[in-house]
Amino acid sequence: MNKKDITVAVGMSGGVDSSVAAALLKKEGYKVIGITMEIWDGAIEVQESKKHACYGPGESEDIEEATKVCRQLDIPYHVFDLKKEYKEHVLEYFREEYLAGRTPNPCVVCNHRLKFGFLIDKAREAGLKFEYFATGHYAQISEQEGRYVLKKAVDQSKDQTYFLKNLTSDQLSTVLFPLGGLKKPEVRIIAEEAGLSVANRIDSQDFIAGGDYSPLFKENEITTGDIVNDKGEVLGQHKGIIHYTVGQRKGLGLSHPTPLYVLRVDAEKNRVIVTDKESLFFKGLIASDVHLNFTGILDEPKRVKARIRQRHNEADALISRDGEKRIKVLFENPQLSVTPGQSVVFYDEDIVLGGGIIESSL
Repeated sequence: MNKKDITVAVGMSGGVDSSVAAALLKKEGYKVIGITMEIWDGAIEVQESKKHACYGPGESEDIEEATKVCRQLDIPYHVFDLKKEYKEHVLEYFREEYLAGRTPNPCVVCNHRLKFGFLIDKAREAGLKFEYFATGHYAQISEQEGRYVLKKAVDQSKDQTYFLKNLTSDQLSTVLFPLGGLKKPEVRIIAEEAGLSVANRIDSQDFIAGGDYSPLFKENEITTGDIVNDKGEVLGQHKGIIHYTVGQRKGLGLSHPTPLYVLRVDAEKNRVIVTDKESLFFKGLIASDVHLNFTGILDEPKRVKARIRQRHNEADALISRDGEKRIKVLFENPQLSVTPGQSVVFYDEDIVLGGGIIESSL
């Protein structure tokens, strides 16, 4: 099929990456439609900062910028109301995880359920017809063993495959990542040369505007409690478990001869357990909610590179099944701050094998 007969819907955020993705696709000859999900409902009081956020009052500015870009590119533009879906599937998930003493990653859920799920569905329900969906993510798609799989971006410093681990082969067969083979400085240059209004716009930095999650919680959900060491001795008081995560050092408010770090958040007893840095290294983890991109991949233990946070260097590891729905990950060298609630993603060179949610450390 000729590109001029193929329509691509591009998820527009109002930033430079998605704008350049749309510009490149149009230049290649595709028919392009811009679509945006509207998620901010104004239900909580947050203060937008200079560092732009995904969820906050700055959304209206994002939509305005996306509108300008689509006018410049002379492509149709549509905004779809996903406020209800975002609240149910991202905000409530985020709240429940923190209240359970875990540290969630809302970007993983938002990409899986909202951007590559409800947004596409809403667009098609509205009557838009398109063969492909594209975004400004830094990732690539490859065909391996008759399946479409996720592959790291050329720009390793911007690679976003960690957030996209749940995309299936069927989904990837109709997805395009125009920026996967580019580096960020090149994307800025393309935007400038195309005269796009967002060429020098600052990238989004935070999940919630201002970076303060507390407005998402009810007053009675943020209660003080004990900070204890790994022997159970009380060292001080915490401000509410939602303010703490594994590996955290700053903001503990403790006076101690050696630096202390959060080892674990005990939601049941409403306490935060702290320890020294040496005790934060773990030999492995158990992951649940697992998605794997290749069948039979764990018929026997497999050596992989494992990433336990977006900004974490991949670690050599051996993965194996732990029952029907869980995976055990054993690191070649102990890893710092294995955090329940975060994602773990498995790689073979630059191919994403799959991943899951960290349930516990070992």
